[in-house]
Amino acid sequence: MNTKTTVIVKLAIDGTHNFPKAAELFPEVDFLSARHRHMFHFTVACAVTHSDRDKEFIMLKRDVIDYINGEYFDDHTRTCEFGARSCEMLAEEVLKEFDAEWVEVWEDQENGARVEKV
Repeated sequence: MNTKTTVIVKLAIDGTHNFPKAAELFPEVDFLSARHRHMFHFTVACAVTHSDRDKEFIMLKRDVIDYINGEYFDDHTRTCEFGARSCEMLAEEVLKEFDAEWVEVWEDQENGARVEKV
């Protein structure tokens, strides 16, 4: 039997972002143009080659947290400042950085995006 196995980690990051063109493109949600806060929930799935911890969950999770904080954490606001990056953009970035199979990024576990290798 052929199988494919992925390890999956979930984490939440406090952050802010905005959608600068929201007012122009979608007037109904023009408030998204302004900087606003979410808990960004990341789910990252990475392929492994065997079933005995090819990648260790806890270490992968810590690596993802360290990467995101290293790129976006702001000491003044004490949060991650994602600027105009969407969930889709953040998911694509993490996918590439960790050579993941797929990455999901959700705002407050309510709305989100999934980016996957094809």
